[in-house]
Amino acid sequence: MDNSPASWAPKPAVIGLGWLLTVFAAAATVFTALSGDPAGPILFGIATVGLLAFTALGTVVRPKLSADTHGVRVRTLTGDHRLDWSQVRVRLVRTRRFGREVATLEIECENVPPHLLVLGWIELGTDPEDVVDVLSSLRPGAA
Repeated sequence: MDNSPASWAPKPAVIGLGWLLTVFAAAATVFTALSGDPAGPILFGIATVGLLAFTALGTVVRPKLSADTHGVRVRTLTGDHRLDWSQVRVRLVRTRRFGREVATLEIECENVPPHLLVLGWIELGTDPEDVVDVLSSLRPGAA
């Protein structure tokens, strides 16, 4: 069993696509403003701000999740949260969305904010089921 540290973050291609879409949305905002369309700049401006926020978050908060035999570390906008294995409960949750099953990783923290983190494949850069397998192998006392 390999107990070396592991980490997960959004794939660079996803982040790159986010920045590209942000630039296109910003250009569309300017173009619609210059064309005299009253609603276009508002709608594209909202899209630009949303894309900018999510892409900047994915760029700055890297890696999103890392783990070793001592515990897990989660990076959020409020900083790094280092949690011992005794403080967390990790589970895989499957839900049906749009006719297909979607898996998410839930990390429940005792007495430490954030109390519940829900991470999908975009935040982790891989299938949450694979992450749960690695986390289970890193947790002390795992069979």
